[in-house]
Amino acid sequence: MQSFSPFSYLSLLFILTTLSFVKTQDGFCSAPSSSILDADSNSQPLYWKVSNPTLSPSHLQDLPGFTRSVYKRDHAFITPESQVFSPLPDWKNTLGAYLITPAIGSHFVMYLAKMQENSKSGLPPRDVERFIFVVQGTVVLTNISGNAHKLTVDSYAYLPPNLDHTVETDAAATLVIFERRYSGLEGHVAELIVGSTDKQPLLETLGEIFELRKLLPTSLAYDFNIHIMDFQPGEFLNVKEVHYNQHGLLLLEGQGIYRLSDSWYPIQAGDAIWMAPFVPQWYAALGKTRSRYLLYKDVNRNPL
Repeated sequence: MQSFSPFSYLSLLFILTTLSFVKTQDGFCSAPSSSILDADSNSQPLYWKVSNPTLSPSHLQDLPGFTRSVYKRDHAFITPESQVFSPLPDWKNTLGAYLITPAIGSHFVMYLAKMQENSKSGLPPRDVERFIFVVQGTVVLTNISGNAHKLTVDSYAYLPPNLDHTVETDAAATLVIFERRYSGLEGHVAELIVGSTDKQPLLETLGEIFELRKLLPTSLAYDFNIHIMDFQPGEFLNVKEVHYNQHGLLLLEGQGIYRLSDSWYPIQAGDAIWMAPFVPQWYAALGKTRSRYLLYKDVNRNPL
């Protein structure tokens, strides 16, 4: 594990890639404009770029038909300008954009839920577990016992299958949600979990330099986990991973380069990725600020 040198081959790769990335009214996005630098100041809320990406549709008016999104057999790269929002079934005053579903080849669902004033969630299908992570605003989670939990940005909740609950808000809020059909094990019971990223300890990452937090317990009751991974500029994955686990990823902060199979993608906050089993994958953080991503990973179950 090491940081990039100024003249490394990855730096050259990034320059060549970004030259074909996208053109805005101010020229190619090879360097941030002063307005973007101003927007990155500490005055902005955490994860604000997820719902306010640099390359929003308003910046693409001179490029009809342009999108950075890519769909292939073993991965998908899904960017904000191609997200399609529509009313979420059984939710009130909420628009959703499904980013990953079984139609793509996954065994889980990942979607964004944009809640408006006086909005309320619906329930997932029977035997389906749900994980909620707040990227904008504040919501209130209430379970069947009447216990209420206030969830703010960087807070999350795991809802085991068939747990009656509601998520409500009286103002705008954005959630990223994972759902999958629960794969239970005899003698192990998943429970309601409510927490926040900053309360989770940093875990040891042998041979790696990134910072890792796991938001769910590692016990056998849970058939997936959610990782928060932090990279400083120039840091990258040491292992070029190829494994049976599936991933769903949302970049919360920063920018970098993601390798998926034989393709290399410049990635920025707000971009999402699906990774099929055994797709070669690798990440490097670029830019001047920390990059952080939220990562779904199926665990604790025999692949058979």
